[in-house]
This record gives sequence, structure tokens and C-alpha cells, in this order.
Amino acid sequence: MGLFSSLGLKCHPVPNHNARRLRIPKMIVMNFPKKLAGFTLIEILIALVIFSISVLAFAGLTVTATRTGSYGGRMTEAVTFAQDKLEELKANSWENIVSGGDRETGPTGINYTRNWKVLEKETRNLKTVSITIDWNDRVDHSISFFTVISR
Repeated sequence: MGLFSSLGLKCHPVPNHNARRLRIPKMIVMNFPKKLAGFTLIEILIALVIFSISVLAFAGLTVTATRTGSYGGRMTEAVTFAQDKLEELKANSWENIVSGGDRETGPTGINYTRNWKVLEKETRNLKTVSITIDWNDRVDHSISFFTVISR
């Protein structure tokens, strides 16, 4: 009885009129206080609505994170193609460093258009190179790099 009262439960014996004849022990009925009775249907529905809204917000965040990650990967490919062309131009002889353009396809299947423009400075010992990479993944993107190559 001490355990039940420490939990705030009230217990009282139920009279059993047939206890002498059938020798059935008396049963104890517990009356739970209102605060230990459980959740109401309204409380459960409100909790489900709050949970559903948070799951939908998380799903939207996941889509945004995936798109941002894909864009970062494509930007990395574009920078790599620009760097490759710059290294190729630096490896050429001085007379072969000329303007041009080509197309590259990255590992993700995106087509990149690579254009480079070479301008010779008045000193004739320097060439300015601008490399522009264009691609489309639902939206047009472009990135440009400028450098100077010396003789």
C-alpha cells in the first residue's frame, strides 16, 4: 500500500461476497489521478501535426542541400577544365599560344563550352589569357579566369 500512495494512486478493496464460498481473494481496484491517465486524442493529433510539419521542412532542406552539392560539383569541373587549358597553353611554345575554343563533357554528363582569348601586350614578352567556361544545368552558368603568361 505504501508504494501506491507514493505514486499518488488511491487504492481501495472491492468487497467480494462470494469469497467464503469460492475462496477468491479480494481484488484491489486502483483509481488513477487525472495527470497519469494518458494522452487525449486532441493532444496526439496536435503532436502529429507538429511532427508532420517538421518532417516536411526537413525534406525541403534535403532537396536544397542536394542541389547546392550538385552545383558545387559542376563548378569544380568547370574550374578543372579552365585550369587544364591554362596548363596546356603554358606548355605550348610562345607562337602557339593563340585564342580558341572547344567543348568538354564532364563525368556528370554536363557539356562545358570552353573559350579562351589571348592578347599580346605591347612589350611582346607578355600575353594576357582569359578563359571562360559556360554550362547549363537547368540554369545558364559562366565562370571566367584571367592570367598573364610571360615568355
